[in-house]
Order: sequence, then structure tokens, then C-alpha cells
Amino acid sequence: MADAYTLPAYDPGQRNPYLPYAATILEVITETYNIKSFRIRLDDEKAHREFAFEPGQVGQLSLFGVGESTFVINSSPTRKEYLQFSAMRAGEVTTALHGLQAGDKIGVRAPLGNHFPYKDMQGKDIIFIGGGIGMAPLRTLLLFMLDNRKDYGGITVLYGAKSPEDLSFMYDFKEWMARDDIKVVLTIDKEAPGWEHKVGLIPNVLTELDPGADNAVAVTCGPPIMIKFVLQALKKLGFNDEQIVTTLEKRMKCGIGICGRCNIGDKYVCIDGPVFTQAQLNKMANEM
Repeated sequence: MADAYTLPAYDPGQRNPYLPYAATILEVITETYNIKSFRIRLDDEKAHREFAFEPGQVGQLSLFGVGESTFVINSSPTRKEYLQFSAMRAGEVTTALHGLQAGDKIGVRAPLGNHFPYKDMQGKDIIFIGGGIGMAPLRTLLLFMLDNRKDYGGITVLYGAKSPEDLSFMYDFKEWMARDDIKVVLTIDKEAPGWEHKVGLIPNVLTELDPGADNAVAVTCGPPIMIKFVLQALKKLGFNDEQIVTTLEKRMKCGIGICGRCNIGDKYVCIDGPVFTQAQLNKMANEM
């Protein structure tokens, strides 16, 4: 585990935002049948050593001759050995990504976007609610908080998917469930052979857990239908819109506010986000 880490300021003017870093894939982890994680290191050792980002920021991974796509940096800034990105196979770029292996080259434009308000969360209880690949952005914040454990109150993690085969980052969950300073709850939609954890939809399990809303923040990410009912559950549990945080990195395209494809009203997800409170999203609801 890393020591407590002070995040240095990032000046986007220091580097041409169109120019990717050359990087090498160190390891490819098969998370599920359609999700892989890529641990990479920038080829320029000085650049890698000085690379700074904050929990929730994203990067553009580029495959030369194919294209680029946006993925959250789901490693923690407290752990410098590599940068980790996770991709669900869905289109041309992600299909090509899934064909790569250790030693292959890749381009990285990062860090981009804003970040989770981790300083504002200090001293508060944190409830993470993730579904499927939606655990990726939560992972970076959770790792950061665990590496700075004394700065935060109780930490609860609720993570679920359709089946055990659809759960990612199980190497992390094995470690987290062995700790006594974090509560971890896993759930799947329907019974499965050998499954020893919760069975039920995430919003229903959240209601059963009944986390207190007093001095707490809920951080959630997952499929839209899950988020819809998680928000309803959180409201019933007493969470207000300022206490609910989510991320919209899947809407990002160029990552620097040039192409205009991620705008929601007068906001650009890649500049003003991808992290928003529910209160901020409510103001943009008519445009979403």
C-alpha cells in the first residue's frame, strides 16, 4: 500500500492536448467475457514518473490506424507503477483493444476532465454503488481513499451484475473483503450455483443495507436503468442531490471541448465533467 499522497497541480498548457504519449501495455487482465483491463506504462520514463492525475479523470486510448476512445483511469494516483484502463468490447476501437497483448504499443492522451471531489468528502461516510463496468471509475476513488484511510469515515461498497461471470475486479474484492475497515457487499440478479453473496437487484439491496445519509456521500456508476432506480432508493434513504455523485465519461469524445459532441446545454462533459453531482445534472436534465 502506498503512503499518503499529495496530488500535484496539473497544468494542461504544459503539453499539446492533441499529442498522445507513446505507451506500452505491461499486462492484460481478462475481467469478464467482454471486459478487459490494460495496465500500461508511458515509454518516456520521465513523463511517466511526473504524470499526475486525480481520481475520476479520464484518458483517450488510441490505436494507430483504428481510432481512439475515452476510458477512466481506474488505477489510483497513489500507485505509480502503471496506469490501468478497462474497456468493454462494444465497437471498432474496443474490439481492436481486446486484440492487444503485453508488449504492444498504444497512445494515451491524459489526464482529461475533472475529478471526484475527494477533498470535500474528507471526514464523511462514503457509499460506493457500482454495476458492471461502472465499477471502473469507482475503483480509482476507492483505492485512493483506502491509501488515505484516516481521512474518511465509514466506507461501504455495493457492487453487482447480472451473474458472477459479469463481475469485474474480483482480485480487488477478494482483498477488500479481507479488510476490517471497509464493508463490501456483492450481489447478482438471480441465484447461481456456488454463489455465497447477496441475490437481488442493486437498488433493492441498497435499500436493505439502509446506509445512513447523515454526513455521507453516495458515489454511483453503472447502466442507466440501474442509476435510475438507485437514485430513487437514495432519495428514500434521505440522500439529497448534493450528496449523490456520478460520472458521465462515456459521453466524452475529443476530451478537450473542441468537437462539441459531448455538450449538454451550455456544459461540456469533457470540460465541466465527467464528474457531476445529481444537483448539477438536474439543472441540465432538459438537455440530456
